[in-house]
Amino acid sequence: MSTNRRIVLASRPGANNEPRLENFRTEDCGYPVVQDGQILAKTLFLSVDPYMRCRMNEDTGAHYLSPWQLDHACEGGGVGVVTDSKHKDFHTGDFVESFNWPWQNYSLVSAAGLRKLDPALLGGQLSLSQGALGMPGATALLGVREKGHVMPGANQTFLVSGAAGACGSLAGQIARLEGATHVVGICGSEEKCRLLREELGFDHAVNYRTDNVADRLKKCCPRGIDTYFDNVGGEISETVIKQMNEGSHVILCGQISEYNKDVPYPPPIPQVVTDILKDRNITRERFLLLNYQDKFEESLVQLAKWFHEGKLKVKETVMEGIEKTGEAFVSLMKGGNVGKMIVHVADP
Repeated sequence: MSTNRRIVLASRPGANNEPRLENFRTEDCGYPVVQDGQILAKTLFLSVDPYMRCRMNEDTGAHYLSPWQLDHACEGGGVGVVTDSKHKDFHTGDFVESFNWPWQNYSLVSAAGLRKLDPALLGGQLSLSQGALGMPGATALLGVREKGHVMPGANQTFLVSGAAGACGSLAGQIARLEGATHVVGICGSEEKCRLLREELGFDHAVNYRTDNVADRLKKCCPRGIDTYFDNVGGEISETVIKQMNEGSHVILCGQISEYNKDVPYPPPIPQVVTDILKDRNITRERFLLLNYQDKFEESLVQLAKWFHEGKLKVKETVMEGIEKTGEAFVSLMKGGNVGKMIVHVADP
């Protein structure tokens, strides 16, 4: 067996600072001994996601998220293969995933919340369980269906921010499949804008770093905006809301622009924006996948069907080696990903 390694939280960035590489440390560790009822797994892929920024704080600001502990292995979404099991429901060779997977080459994984994976459903691409055919995909699909009010034939304009990310890149495509006639994305580079238009089927893309967002939206959304899938919050979202139609809908999925600030979630918005929401009867409802666990499995089946039919295009940014996990997260928080950010730790 190769050396077992893990990534631990070496320090907290502080509630109002950006995460840095120095906040993480790679260290060697021992191999766990498997006791009755336990499962030892080899890590294949690790997921890094924006919500993890909250877990770097002592107070995560969310009741369903526990903080990472200093000098302990970080954890999050992950997929691996069982190498030793003393649990009746899991066997050596099973491919499994968990939302609480340690950033470690080999580790004990809890049977609670552990899901067996069907490689055939994933087209043999196990990393998809952490992206398009996992939590981000289900978030995009159920967010659009449960909060978006997208209806075929209604001639609706659908806008998504963070549009080249894991969730946003899927949400725009799903909105089109669900019946939106006009799909627009906001992202942070010309490369990402081209991706949205040329590969993912968006009608228009807005580069928030170089464009005047308000002016571009007026040109790209001449009929106004009917549904806004909000992944970023902040000034961009305030600009969007000012151009939304009467009776429109904001899907409050993420607020990545605010995660490095010590503010409550959802972050407060200016009074002028609050007045617009009220005057135009715009719904702005937080979407949390945990509230739709009963629809999770069926959503994955739908996503897999679209994927295998070629209707849903998937993008990944992959970093190699467990030592790169901290770097991958820091890069993600600065927009360094196209699609889902994944760390490839090992092959089966």
